[in-house]
Amino acid sequence: MLAQRIKKTAVMAALLAASFTAGVTLQPVLAETGGFGTFLQVFDLIKLEYVDKTLDDDKLVKGAIEGMLSTLNDPYTRYISKDEFKQMKEEQAGSFSGIGIQIGMREEKLTVIAPIEDTPAWRAGLKAGDLILAIDGKDAKTITVDDAVNMIRGREGTAIVLKILRPATQKTMDVSVTRGKIESKVVKHKMQANQIGYVRLTSFMHNNATAEVRDAVKDLKTKGMRALILDLRSNPGGLLPNAVDIGSLFVDKGPIVRIVDREGKEEKLNAHGAMAMDKQVPMAVLIDGGSASASEILAGTLKDNKRAVLIGTRTFGKGLVQTVHHLPDGSGVAITTNKYLTTLGTDINKKGIEPDINVTFPKEVLDKPYSEETDVQLQKAIQVLSERMAAR
Repeated sequence: MLAQRIKKTAVMAALLAASFTAGVTLQPVLAETGGFGTFLQVFDLIKLEYVDKTLDDDKLVKGAIEGMLSTLNDPYTRYISKDEFKQMKEEQAGSFSGIGIQIGMREEKLTVIAPIEDTPAWRAGLKAGDLILAIDGKDAKTITVDDAVNMIRGREGTAIVLKILRPATQKTMDVSVTRGKIESKVVKHKMQANQIGYVRLTSFMHNNATAEVRDAVKDLKTKGMRALILDLRSNPGGLLPNAVDIGSLFVDKGPIVRIVDREGKEEKLNAHGAMAMDKQVPMAVLIDGGSASASEILAGTLKDNKRAVLIGTRTFGKGLVQTVHHLPDGSGVAITTNKYLTTLGTDINKKGIEPDINVTFPKEVLDKPYSEETDVQLQKAIQVLSERMAAR
């Protein structure tokens, strides 16, 4: 029994470590009134009586943590395994292994939030909004987001088959994707017709995202840019500070976003630093159902400040902020700690942001290879900005 008490103490310490790392203050009375006491009783009974003695304490603790988090009914508050946490850090640095896809739950369905451009998932034709029905033949209805992430990951060069339903066309298809090394450049830019600059931002996760956007705009300015298109389509978001910093490149004052905590206290994260271009330069932002989180913060402030015209379709609708904590064993936990409001105080969670000009892709274009000529949203932005420049 001494060994059992030692193990019980170790489990308790693990749970306490997870809680304190996450910024939770535990009152001693919890262990005395049935909270942790009941858990430890069940743990003892399993270890002493369960028919299979080859139990893994770590798995039991992980299962308990995941079960606790699942009661919150919040898909964004979740346990992050050691491998996933490591990959998250690699993604932040700009290099990781996988198929290059962001997934999440939408209306209780496993959904592609966005494929990352120029990755295996993107080249295989996966699109924002695709519903994942099965992963390598396993029904996705019984799979959590974490389980799906773990199943989709794998050794570089190996393949995985996703059965997806594309709501826009009501087509069901099997998509085979070969895993690979993801070297993701988050910003691309070029000059379009009529001296209209184009900047494509694919993620807010990378540490250097702000600098890359600033450098892209600077380069376009040297080439005579007279208007700018900022493309946030299929951009699933990323780091909140990047959203504020990039917003500050185009908005010179006031809040980029309003953060509200659990007590209802509001904090304004204001524009700061030098702008990347004159605020009189006409600007359009492309958005769609894959534009989420930090993308919505940026699109929201540009819309609320009347700095840009939004073109495309309604955004994803994720108005929650997660704080990610690194736990002592190398794993982590993401906890929803705040909600955010746009510059003018609009709550977009589960609602999204409506574009100023709604433009949807014709069904006959959706399953064809991408081309700028058939990109009706991009062509509409070029038309709108050309007209605005002509009217000045």
